Amino acid sequence: MITKEANHDKTCPLCQGASSPFYQFVFFECESCGGIFRAPELLPSLEDEKSRYEEHHNDVLDAKYQQFVSPITSSVLRDYLTESLGLDFGSGTGPVISKVLQDAGYKIYQYDPIFENKPEVLEHKYDYIACCEVIEHFHYPKKEFELLKSLLKPRGKLYCMTHLFTPAINFDNWYYRRDKTHTFIYQPKTMDWIRKELGFGSVSIDGRLITLTN
Repeated sequence: MITKEANHDKTCPLCQGASSPFYQFVFFECESCGGIFRAPELLPSLEDEKSRYEEHHNDVLDAKYQQFVSPITSSVLRDYLTESLGLDFGSGTGPVISKVLQDAGYKIYQYDPIFENKPEVLEHKYDYIACCEVIEHFHYPKKEFELLKSLLKPRGKLYCMTHLFTPAINFDNWYYRRDKTHTFIYQPKTMDWIRKELGFGSVSIDGRLITLTN
């Protein structure tokens, strides 16, 4: 049983701001940046995360899967030439973004802390970085966004796909809330906080696609 007393005074893992209970003392909402985060004692273990991700069975040849990631791949194909260097950050069990772009002649590396844990790829600078359905899994979002920004070349772009929360969504019934590996959920104001506080030049939101420009 999660009690009210046990879950007060949670500090936002993104901006370190104060928060208030948002949903059943499982999720808390930051009063500063608007981030909605899972209580620290309820964060999944690495083993739980790995088990959950392995359930996805993502097939990089699946046309529907390729269409799902097309907001990112289409943006890269529009914004960059084949000689640009990209990073598929959080590439998971089926790096479909890498597959689509490599088939188009692009050079893109993969990094995933569980499935492609290759620290050497974090020693490069990139023209663009793709994060598809990744940022909602961050336990320490400030640290991760600082890393991502540091990996971008000047004017480089960070393409993120996630489902932002808005007041029109019924959080209780929301599929994003039910996934126990979703530990940090963003609102539009959260993305603006990231832009401003971490020093990105701009942020744009187009449905599920969020683009941060260095």
